[in-house]
Amino acid sequence: MMEDVQSHSPRIAMPIDRVGIRELRLPLRVRDRSQGAQQTVASVDLGVDLPSAFKGTHMSRFVEALQHWNDEISYQSIRRLLLTIKEKLGAQKAYARFSFAYFITKPAPASSIPAPMSYQCCITAELDDEGQSFLLGVDVPVMTVCPCSKAISREGAHSQRALVRMRMRMRTFSWLEDFIDMAERSGSSALYTLLKREDEKFVTEQAFAHPLFVEDVVRNVAHKLSEHAQVEWFRVEVESMESIHNHNAFACIERTLRTGTA
Repeated sequence: MMEDVQSHSPRIAMPIDRVGIRELRLPLRVRDRSQGAQQTVASVDLGVDLPSAFKGTHMSRFVEALQHWNDEISYQSIRRLLLTIKEKLGAQKAYARFSFAYFITKPAPASSIPAPMSYQCCITAELDDEGQSFLLGVDVPVMTVCPCSKAISREGAHSQRALVRMRMRMRTFSWLEDFIDMAERSGSSALYTLLKREDEKFVTEQAFAHPLFVEDVVRNVAHKLSEHAQVEWFRVEVESMESIHNHNAFACIERTLRTGTA
């Protein structure tokens, strides 16, 4: 029998909060409101706590747990994965993070020509003896037009892309499309993959008719999240990739709305 070096006592007997593997890529099925489900590729981080009595963890067991999991991602399926990881590694706590691109077929605003639009999403979960935490994250790009620039300029105003980063602790399942829609309705204009000339005209005029500071956008999103029945806690940050400054602008709001049980 080969020696199990990981189970030896370490030279420094100190517990480790989280140890595991990071950026393992695998195919993943995600629930899709229009099609039922869609296939994507996820980057996965997995981890556990490590008591002070053990020198190391068994990295291969994380991969084995994923290989036997192979499930559509959901609160329940991730819980099953975390329970398997806890059992395989004899851990008190198990952690998983899935980062993936989510695609929505989106028609252009004037021509209605459809094209896929991608959004970066993540699901982070942790399971211990007290229960499971489950965080949903969605990053949505939008366009903003500066109200100050519009007010003081005789011609035009500076505009730029901004990124809305939302992180939510949920009571139960909610569609990713709901949060993407919240963010896109909170900026000066949504972004699109395909724009013909009539679409470009529409987006430009729409945005310039609704100038917004980064502070306006973050308040708009936070207000919508506060009214969502399934959100227990959220953190929303909006970062504006400024077009006339050599720096970015940002604003952030974090709120606990209600407490729930895992």
